[in-house]
Amino acid sequence: MDILPWLTEPLQYGFLTRALLVTLAAAVVSAVLSCWLILMGWSLMGDAVSHAVLPGVALAYIVGIPFSIGAFLFGAGAVALIGAVRSTTKLKPDTVIGVVFTALFAAGLAIVSSTPSQIDLMHILFGNVLGVTDGELWQVLILGAVTLAVVLFKRRDLTLLAFDRTHAHVIGLNTRFLSALLLGLLALSVVVGLQAVGIILVVAMLITPGATAFLLTRSFDRMLVLAVVLTAGAAVAGIYASYYLDISTGAAVVLSQSLVFTAVYLFSRPNGLVWQRRRQQQRRAHRRRATAAPPSTATATAAPGKG
Repeated sequence: MDILPWLTEPLQYGFLTRALLVTLAAAVVSAVLSCWLILMGWSLMGDAVSHAVLPGVALAYIVGIPFSIGAFLFGAGAVALIGAVRSTTKLKPDTVIGVVFTALFAAGLAIVSSTPSQIDLMHILFGNVLGVTDGELWQVLILGAVTLAVVLFKRRDLTLLAFDRTHAHVIGLNTRFLSALLLGLLALSVVVGLQAVGIILVVAMLITPGATAFLLTRSFDRMLVLAVVLTAGAAVAGIYASYYLDISTGAAVVLSQSLVFTAVYLFSRPNGLVWQRRRQQQRRAHRRRATAAPPSTATATAAPGKG
């Protein structure tokens, strides 16, 4: 089988080329942000922001402005609202996040269902990457570039914040500003990912790459590189799978990322599940051999009696 025609055939279609570029941009941005989310324990925050943007998207369609504006405003608003409720109550963070994002998500569903419009709820929830226009492509690329530029510029400060918030505060870093900056970038990355996979599946793009890379290394710089490489490869594989298998593009991309995570979880050395089980079997076999071994000559020889 000649591989070149198989690779080039989908790229003959302009809509599929745009889909590939948008998905790659969303995958790379989400992969970079996911590393910090995993280390800081903010995975649920990514879930909250991705769902909370639904009313913003719906209102943006109704008013006739770019949906990215509405999505970003409501994403940032959700973060601010979560922070306000956390600081004025004794509720735990996960409880506050759950209350806020479900309320906003329900509000978005109510707006979509009650307003006469051309909004396709399925496209909002699950993405419509094959329908991306040139203007939307440039919008995603610009937002992605801005997000990556800010992250790379503040990488050292954000990394210190993730590993030791107290030390970051002691040496003079504004930890509140850095946290707000990271959450703002999270909102931007959600906007970028919406075009590719929609509100629901963007959660996976914000969590799975970082989780996969975390299983492979304890070096943060290596973690960033691995997350980007693995998720970019999964994005390309997902696009091609959606074309040849005729399945949802967003679902194919997320499933590709999930398959990579599963492979790493099972087979990565030395901590993959298969290798852990193999080491356990080797230790059990070693203990059985040690138990069944005959006593040594020194211990087996009886002490001479007194004659």
